[in-house]
Amino acid sequence: MDSERIYIFDTTLRDGEQSPGISLNAFEKVEIAEQLARLGVDVIEAGFPVSSPGDFEGVRKIADSVSGVTVCALARAIENDVRTAWDAIKGAERPRIHTFISTSDVHLEHQLRKSREEVLEIARRMVALAVSLCEDVEFSAMDATRSDPEFLATVLQAAVDEGAATINIPDTVGYAIPREFGIFVADQFQRAPGLRDVTVSVHCHNDLGLAVANSLAAVEAGATQVECAVNGLGERAGNASLEEMVMILETRHATLGKVTGIETTEIDRTSRLVSQLTGYEVQPNKAVVGKNAFAHESGIHQDGVLKERTTYEIMNARSIGRSQSDIVLGKHSGRHALKTAMEELGFSLNEAELNQAFENFKKIADKKKQITAVDLEHLVSEELRELTDIYELKSYEVTSSSEFTPTSQVIIEKEGEQLVGKSFSGGSMEAIFKAIDDAVGAKGKLLDYQVRAVTAGKDALGEVRVVVEVEGEGYAGTALSIDVVEASAKAYMRAMNNAYRAGVVMNGSKK
Repeated sequence: MDSERIYIFDTTLRDGEQSPGISLNAFEKVEIAEQLARLGVDVIEAGFPVSSPGDFEGVRKIADSVSGVTVCALARAIENDVRTAWDAIKGAERPRIHTFISTSDVHLEHQLRKSREEVLEIARRMVALAVSLCEDVEFSAMDATRSDPEFLATVLQAAVDEGAATINIPDTVGYAIPREFGIFVADQFQRAPGLRDVTVSVHCHNDLGLAVANSLAAVEAGATQVECAVNGLGERAGNASLEEMVMILETRHATLGKVTGIETTEIDRTSRLVSQLTGYEVQPNKAVVGKNAFAHESGIHQDGVLKERTTYEIMNARSIGRSQSDIVLGKHSGRHALKTAMEELGFSLNEAELNQAFENFKKIADKKKQITAVDLEHLVSEELRELTDIYELKSYEVTSSSEFTPTSQVIIEKEGEQLVGKSFSGGSMEAIFKAIDDAVGAKGKLLDYQVRAVTAGKDALGEVRVVVEVEGEGYAGTALSIDVVEASAKAYMRAMNNAYRAGVVMNGSKK
């Protein structure tokens, strides 16, 4: 059987970031994009540049710094959107403009308030504009699965005629079911002959839990690109899960005859990084990357696996990078050992970054007997993010007792100046958060607060994620420490940094 290449279009940084409560800064976006490149995705949809200055900057930084992969920017079929998308990605090694417009009657009537003829003309003009700026253009017909098939085919053919190299048929609201969607995609190949000469893509949402199944049905009907997100992130119930789609094609290759360019041993690490930076924890029973995906509780299953792994495992944990690393460092490990471990994990640190990482590593190693590969991944990611913070938490004090009101004092540094904040409040966490508010000169409202252990053991690193509302907008922050109080303070501080980057004015109290 000849294998057919299926291209993986990752939208974690665009559709995935639209999940409620996710707010990645430009550095975090680049960090995820670099890992996606190591994973081997074909296209990274880096964002929606016209949506905000922050998103524009994040897309631009990815385009300028990540190589070996197509970097794509989303744009509505509006001239300013298209030109802004191009401005953001024009520095990329392989840029792509992805423009879209709705084609379903319900969207045309209630959202766009335009006729079919107007939509067809807009699609033609905007694809032509995008092609005049960028050689690689993708066109999407939003809400395709609820569109009139004949009108949809007319719009898709027009986009091909104007030079779009990729045509996307999205199930925007997760309405389709697999058999129906496969027939729908196959029918579009018949109605719009130009689709045979371009890449046909699908972008399925998971509202009914069928995103991956629908994507697979489309692939079997002739689609050669699948748009998906790590851990299935995305609007509402999310998108097709990248790791599930890839491992279906990998595990059932003999039946499906499809291959991807994904380095599957990077899947688990990519999942962990996305979970850490977005704050969206992966459910334990999540297919492929859940912590229970390769766990066996039943005695019958355990007995079978011990005798022969394939009795109850259709995938090998090592194939997704789940195998336990031999990297274990302690307080007596030196700089060279740390540098070597970092390189094995895919981190390339310059001298200044290595020096700072080693200093922080020693502090942690004094408190934690052994530092594993997972610890190192989280510690170095945390260190690299700290280098981009404008406000830095230098010290904190918090006093709490059942007998008196908790008090807190923090010292925060901003561009060489020290800011001091104090607070008396009803709880220790509230006290430290209000002290940070006092220091930076802003008022935050805690919307979400989550704590979890990164690894096992009483000395496990604690990861804290907060979402803080400042001036009506929510900003997320995540931080790590063996001390959960310290991690909480740093996470809140990072949320304030994200608010500052978004343009929130802060007038702190100087020391």
